[in-house]
Amino acid sequence: MDILSDIITAQDGAAVQQLGSQLGLGQQQTTSALSALVPALAAGLQRNMQSEGGLGTLISVLSSGSHKDYIDNPQALGEAKAVEDGNGILGHILGSKDVSRDVAAQAAAQTGISADVLKRMLPLAATMVMGALAKRSGPASAGLSSGGVAGMLGSLLDSNRDGSIVDDVTGMIGKFMNKPAPRA
Repeated sequence: MDILSDIITAQDGAAVQQLGSQLGLGQQQTTSALSALVPALAAGLQRNMQSEGGLGTLISVLSSGSHKDYIDNPQALGEAKAVEDGNGILGHILGSKDVSRDVAAQAAAQTGISADVLKRMLPLAATMVMGALAKRSGPASAGLSSGGVAGMLGSLLDSNRDGSIVDDVTGMIGKFMNKPAPRA
């Protein structure tokens, strides 16, 4: 099971329902929006993990934070702290508001949901991704290693299931930079 599935099935879909109700979206629209946003967030996490100290920082954040509360207690997504936490996460994994806007615009083109709604959803989706990773990591980061986190993110990013995420991530980045994806 990948991160997106963990988010969608969390608390029997309660997290997705909570997110949708906050933004005026139905369950299917919310799932579609998450399906468009989560891979971009996972790509940002993957890139961040490959930077110097990135994996250690991620493990530290996951083990010290309360991110899994956003998955275990979906009502927490309605608190102002969720948006604040999400914006902090976005700053680390996407780097700038321009990239966040590009991610929202690309997701809007894929889903037909307003880019403004997706911009509001993005920080909450980021908290949900971190919550799913924290929940998967278990107590005291047991099982959270380079291979474990990369494996969780890799299964999400390998959209064409060819065993390599390089072409998928390159294509995703190309979309955000308005460049054509390489042909495999």
